[in-house]
Amino acid sequence: MLPRELPDPVPPARHELIASYLDRLAALHGVSSYSLWKQVTDPAEPNPADLPAIPERLAALTGRSAHALAGALPELRDPQPDWAMFRHLPQVGCHRCDARHPGGRVVRLLPHHRYACIRHQVWIGPLDIDRPADVHKIPEITKAQQRHLRTVHRFGWNAAHDGLLTAFVFCAQLWAEIHRMSDQRHVGRLWDSRTDLLIPPDNIWATYSTSKLFAVVFPEAVRIAPLFASPYWRQTAGSSEVERSRFHSELIDRIGYLRENDQAVELIDRWATGRALQPLREPRLTYTPGRKRITTAHLTLNRGRRHGKSAHWFAKKRQAGITILWHSHIKNAFLLGWIVSGRQEVPTGGQ
Repeated sequence: MLPRELPDPVPPARHELIASYLDRLAALHGVSSYSLWKQVTDPAEPNPADLPAIPERLAALTGRSAHALAGALPELRDPQPDWAMFRHLPQVGCHRCDARHPGGRVVRLLPHHRYACIRHQVWIGPLDIDRPADVHKIPEITKAQQRHLRTVHRFGWNAAHDGLLTAFVFCAQLWAEIHRMSDQRHVGRLWDSRTDLLIPPDNIWATYSTSKLFAVVFPEAVRIAPLFASPYWRQTAGSSEVERSRFHSELIDRIGYLRENDQAVELIDRWATGRALQPLREPRLTYTPGRKRITTAHLTLNRGRRHGKSAHWFAKKRQAGITILWHSHIKNAFLLGWIVSGRQEVPTGGQ
């Protein structure tokens, strides 16, 4: 027997998890999310919380067709999407977009290329502590998001993802070297000024998140990411020294870093030698659909403790480049073996 339709079955949000949707429906109707989960899974099973939702039962509960629900809930799609295209852990999105969806926080499974809400100028970033960042004072961030979408369209999601992670690592390494040299010319000064806007020095504990540091370098990372994603430029970098110098000059023109920075030159050479002619790397982990245990509570598990350590270290050192290198979002790039310096320099826990 199918479940009865709820009195107020609000629609799901785009890319929302089924567990998040049921949590919101439960909050709006004053019932437990577990009771709703039992109604949308096989009632004959003893542990329904560990079972995937049945589309027809969820459709009966909400009064919406299974097809319409699958348009918003990726876990219901048949055939299933390529889960490698999404981040392996769900997260909250733009808080202004989510305000349209009553019942509590919306937990989404976001694609790799979604870092900022262009409409509301809000930084979403990689998975981190839930601390939204309004970036309207740094309009180049949302412009970079639009540019990155064009990179995805041109080279495909995997090449764009691999290229952007590589670009994040390059920018973080360069920023760390600029701080070490106490040389604030060019892009280092720009990154520090953006950091002061997003994480004011006199209000670090209330505003800090490592995700905001990714926002600081995002415009420049997006500008150079196509060089690491493009088959043409990868072939150029992995060819002769003359061809590699062309790649080096193109990267300099796009990011505007110091031409005499030996660390940056070494990093390019190591990537060109070790990765330029190798196949693109798939994401390290992929999402497993259909489990209730990934809920809003899951997003805060152990994250507060790690965030506190990172915030303490940043407040003491304010060395943002090294802090980025500790974040798990770019761990896949570290596994590729072309990074110049190790992460052991930073005595904190990554997010």
